[in-house]
Amino acid sequence: MPTTKLDPIDRKILAELQADGRMTNVELAKRVGISAPPCLRRVRTLEESGYIRGYHADVDPRELGFEVQVFAMVGLQSQAEVDLSAFEARCQDWPLVRECHMLNGEVDFILKCVAPDLSTFQTFLTEQLTAADNVASVKTSLVIRGAKDEPGVPFNVLEDRLAKLS
Repeated sequence: MPTTKLDPIDRKILAELQADGRMTNVELAKRVGISAPPCLRRVRTLEESGYIRGYHADVDPRELGFEVQVFAMVGLQSQAEVDLSAFEARCQDWPLVRECHMLNGEVDFILKCVAPDLSTFQTFLTEQLTAADNVASVKTSLVIRGAKDEPGVPFNVLEDRLAKLS
């Protein structure tokens, strides 16, 4: 179901769940202005259609002892699809890598990594990341502090765009 096929209630359900994925179906139904049974059916349809990929708790890494966050910009020797896919698969096996995004331009991938301390990250960097097949270069930037970390998408921008199209 393409975005344009979502009705305003579906989009409101998505926005509400993105803001608070733990609310009950009854509370969600009340917020979007429908009764609970059709609300639950809509949520299930949104899940089955892939609009909702899952639910998770937003944990604080520092509270759990992960004091170091690093962005690693990785350049590969070969950008053949088989090599790109192999690197992506390798990233799945590295617990410190929390996000992996392929980019265009000078950098092939950017990785978001977390570690309990700089020594742990350094070991990962030297023994695993830079030693991985096809890795030509790695540049890292240590996060000093975060100013914004919003999940999902800005639904108000989507609604404004859809209003202009109609």
